[in-house]
Amino acid sequence: MPPPLPEVPSAPSAPVKLTMEAAREPFHKAGTKGTPVTVGSNHIPICCKNEAVYQYHVTFSPNVESMAMRFGMMKDHRSTTGEVVAFDGSILYLPVKLKDVVSLKSVRRTDNQEVEITVQMTKILPPSSDLCLPFYNVVLRRVMKILGLKLVGRNHYDPDSAIILGKHRLQVWPGYATCIKRTDGGLYLSVDVTHKVLRNDSVLDVMKVLHEQSKVSFQDECTKELIGSIVITRYNNRTYRIDDIEWSKSPKDTFTMFDGSETSFVDYYSKNYGIEIKEMDQPLLIHRPKERSKPGGKIITGQVLLVPELSFMTGIPEKMRKDFRAMKDLTMHINVSAEQHTHSIKQLLKNIAGNAETLTELNRWGLEISTDLLVTHGRILPQETICLQSSSYVTTSDVSWSREVGRDACISCIPMNIWAVFYPRRCADQVEELVSTFLKVAGPMGLRLERPNRVELRDDRTETYVKTIHSQLSREPKMQLVVCIMTGNRDDLYTAIKKLCCIKSPIPSQAINVRTISQPQKLRSVAQKILLQINSKLGGELWTVNVPLKHLMVVGVDVHHDTSKKSRSVMGFVASVNSSLTRWYSRVTFQTPNEEIISGFKLCLSAALQKYYEVNHNLPEKIVVYRDGVSDGQLKMVELYEIPQLLTCFQAFPSYEPKLVFIVVQKRISTTLYSFSADRFGTPPPGTILDHSLTHSDWMDFYLMAHQIRQGCGLPTHYVCVYNTANLSPDHLQRLTYKMCHLYWNWPGTIRVPAPCKYAHKVAYLCGQYLHAEPAIQLSDKLYFL
Repeated sequence: MPPPLPEVPSAPSAPVKLTMEAAREPFHKAGTKGTPVTVGSNHIPICCKNEAVYQYHVTFSPNVESMAMRFGMMKDHRSTTGEVVAFDGSILYLPVKLKDVVSLKSVRRTDNQEVEITVQMTKILPPSSDLCLPFYNVVLRRVMKILGLKLVGRNHYDPDSAIILGKHRLQVWPGYATCIKRTDGGLYLSVDVTHKVLRNDSVLDVMKVLHEQSKVSFQDECTKELIGSIVITRYNNRTYRIDDIEWSKSPKDTFTMFDGSETSFVDYYSKNYGIEIKEMDQPLLIHRPKERSKPGGKIITGQVLLVPELSFMTGIPEKMRKDFRAMKDLTMHINVSAEQHTHSIKQLLKNIAGNAETLTELNRWGLEISTDLLVTHGRILPQETICLQSSSYVTTSDVSWSREVGRDACISCIPMNIWAVFYPRRCADQVEELVSTFLKVAGPMGLRLERPNRVELRDDRTETYVKTIHSQLSREPKMQLVVCIMTGNRDDLYTAIKKLCCIKSPIPSQAINVRTISQPQKLRSVAQKILLQINSKLGGELWTVNVPLKHLMVVGVDVHHDTSKKSRSVMGFVASVNSSLTRWYSRVTFQTPNEEIISGFKLCLSAALQKYYEVNHNLPEKIVVYRDGVSDGQLKMVELYEIPQLLTCFQAFPSYEPKLVFIVVQKRISTTLYSFSADRFGTPPPGTILDHSLTHSDWMDFYLMAHQIRQGCGLPTHYVCVYNTANLSPDHLQRLTYKMCHLYWNWPGTIRVPAPCKYAHKVAYLCGQYLHAEPAIQLSDKLYFL
């Protein structure tokens, strides 16, 4: 039974005069460094014509348990409240002002009991208040429905404009992800252009293919292929995740309807949707919805049974992901340019403005959507200087320095004296070419390398690789590096090599697909990239940038979900341990859903501080943490729970109180930035920053586009500073973050997130995807996971 609703206090003798809640003063978060630039965004200003929104508390006496009954009773009094209402069962929002306390009477139809309804005003809200956003978004959903768009999941799509890719048996539905939100600049409608990839194959088609391939282990293969997949049922455009397969049931089985009657799946689909099921012996798919509570405290549980023949696969098939040409065909339709992106958004705005019904719907709450996208002023941060061993250079506008790292010496190089290459016989020629190219290009990069032990394998079975590598390592204890040449996409082989070299016999390893080294015209540049990666894995240092903050440690944290155990996740942790930010210490911890991430986090930070002390003989005075994988809804939890726990780490070191800066990194955001000049939208240059208008009113935050956009739109990264006892100014935070985006050694250019975050992602991905265990501690001071 749900808890009784709180009683409204009786009206005080002297009524308190309610005034409108004041808007909070925004933080000072704007930086000044860099060149001013005009930028656009996929946000459309919304104007509220209502003066205020009024919040009322509604009580029923005697109490009415049924939500449906409460809604019905309130509906009977539309003459008092007006037609425009938002009511959740106990709180009522209206755009009109009633008397402070209104008493209404209704009759409960079940027993003719008279019920008194008291409506008492509790708040006067500005129309842009956060409390108004949920029902503004309900209005927006209605608007999208009026325009004929179909709701699939949370987004609206237009199946009539589907792009058919017959060759790949796919279709792409164009659509929009929309929401109304409040930022430092006021109310905005955020519109992102999105696409849903649907396959022309039903789950039954996939099952038939699997049955032909392996009749013996058919059920196991189906489980492996299908569980966790998202399917769409075209008859109602709903998406479901497949959680299990019910092999003992079929469409001939019956189920109980809401009214208590029994019907078979065959009859149900025939009667309700006019669909005739053809295959009678197919099993049923199980979807278990997340437990969720309805207003009034009712918990909804249970499972949904789906018919494979009527459920269609969504997303890009795994086989296609590995097919470069097929992916090129698909991304051409999905990665739209800034010009196409803004054209689609303007088309939506035009459709809204040209439809009388949508305008009436918006008008009910006094909402008026502008017909233009937001155009405002941003900045381009100053270009950074890349430092190698004895040369340095300022980056150019395309922020790439691949030419320079190929011809100048790295900061420090590890001589490769004893290393081995393992390869199957048919790759002997390519290996010979690769090794001689290595020897040619190593000199200018400052690398010293001896000829490797070449180990030819009699076949390319996984077992042969593992046994041969193991015996070679036993024979040569001073081996520095293992290089394996592989043929085809062999996840099983890659996993076995990495498990051997990262856990059982810890040694840096490099897996190379023979296809990568089979094109003579590209071999030189491929060899340079591989050598740079190998040098990083052995503990060498490639390049850095000038960071004026002294005694600084920068930490990156990311979380990845372990594929072998559905519920387990893995946290990657990487910290800098020297002043030039060229030596990194990495750790990994696994946790189950009910374990807090913070326990592993504290363990890793303590170990990193210990390592920092070993290297520098002192501890860092400032620690900057970049934490990836936190949504807006979890920011408060990080601030109130994770950070205080983290601070307890420092107690392990006598009288140690460093300054801590904690920045949340958000990549999955709907904000897009465009450059804007001569009335045209384009792609913004790297280093573009926006720290006002679209920023959060509750946090110190900014949007930064650090990377070069080669295809598609300008997707910035959102940085939210949750804690800052170092009192770093907005300029310091922004410049430091941009500098960190230059330090990812796998790419001689800037990347979308700070390098320690990317390193943390790489190590978490390796462990969650392939190792499923913690790597050997001996490797923790090397970037073995690149």
